[in-house]
Amino acid sequence: MRLTVHRDVFPLAQAFTISRGARTEARVVAVTVEQGGFRGRGECLPYARYGETIDSVAAQIDRLEGDFDREALQGMLPPGAARAAVDCALWDLEAKRSGQRVWQLAGLEPPVPQITAYTLSLDTPEVMRSEAAKHAHRPMLKIKLGGEGDMGRLEAVRQGAPATRIIIDANEGWSTDLYRELAPVLLRLGVEMVEQPLPAGSDAALADLDRVLPVCADESCHDVSSLDGLRGKYDMINIKLDKTGGLTGALALRDAARHAGFGIMVGCMVTSSLAIAPAVLVAQGAAITDLDGAQLLARDREFGLKYDSEGVHPSDPELWG
Repeated sequence: MRLTVHRDVFPLAQAFTISRGARTEARVVAVTVEQGGFRGRGECLPYARYGETIDSVAAQIDRLEGDFDREALQGMLPPGAARAAVDCALWDLEAKRSGQRVWQLAGLEPPVPQITAYTLSLDTPEVMRSEAAKHAHRPMLKIKLGGEGDMGRLEAVRQGAPATRIIIDANEGWSTDLYRELAPVLLRLGVEMVEQPLPAGSDAALADLDRVLPVCADESCHDVSSLDGLRGKYDMINIKLDKTGGLTGALALRDAARHAGFGIMVGCMVTSSLAIAPAVLVAQGAAITDLDGAQLLARDREFGLKYDSEGVHPSDPELWG
């Protein structure tokens, strides 16, 4: 088995801003696994919020030695971006070697397109109103918020897109007092869900708040081991492959979360279609799909995912799986 690590940069179509800062490009780590004349690919986005960098993730992958399969990989790397890229590359390799699609190997039903949210980044109310109007034709918008001025941003977005479904992501930017202040506004404006309103280390307060609409865990939820700590505080979880450690961990988390009574959201980082393709399989039947990352790029990989009025389509085998 031969593993090759690639460091790729994808310019964004426009600056993308959340409560923790802004970016103009996506820096990803891609992995190619070659064995027996076949080649599988995977991709991840190292995330500073979780202590990851391009160098640290590449070093984790470079330390892998010998031949191993997906099951062995689970004990060789912790959940996170490095394991995600390698795990997805191994799935792709197995698909290429077997002549089957990954969904068949995983025992899943044939995947179909999923309606996905489209993300508007954090900005002034005026800019966000304009962006909402530009994208009002989309079935669902995800709005990035982050603290002071959020009430005005919410009002502006709803003015710009009066009929569109809206979910919001505070990216840990609220306090309990701000949540209480904004909750009635969320209901009045028809917001369907709020994602990670409080910091992950300070979210115990959610258990005592009147959650008037579903609250979804993102930064507080990584893999199956997170679930026990989310009970009573969250109604939904956001599954991201870069947190679970790939498709293997994501499918395990989805099944365990459903059994525990959590609603399912499937999200992604701002990456190319190669990283998002496996998540489309996880998103089948999810309450909310948020897999628009590749749409935010100025350019995507060859054979990128197809997005249209039906949503995000399953990948072509030339891309992945």
